[in-house]
Amino acid sequence: MKPATLRAELDVRTGGNFRISFTRDDGEYFEAGGTYRDVVPNERLVFTWAWHSTPERESLVTITLKPDSAGTLMVFHHAQFFDETARDNHLRGWSSFFDKLDAFVA
Repeated sequence: MKPATLRAELDVRTGGNFRISFTRDDGEYFEAGGTYRDVVPNERLVFTWAWHSTPERESLVTITLKPDSAGTLMVFHHAQFFDETARDNHLRGWSSFFDKLDAFVA
């Protein structure tokens, strides 16, 4: 299976913006972006998330990093979904992403 392609423009600072685009393994193209609301290096990253095709459906992602006996514990929280379908679709997407990340770091 061909890996997804990715393009990212990141201004990682409070008030900075990001835009990412990628092609999924099945060839479907996606583009999303948002604004960093809180950036605390090595501790926390909070940003808005919206698909380019539906910018009015903005949600909020919070990533918290904590020292752990095995290394670093990452807590990922995505909230404020437009509806249950959006929530479920994001759950599938993020789960796939984290599975790939896990395989990469293993």
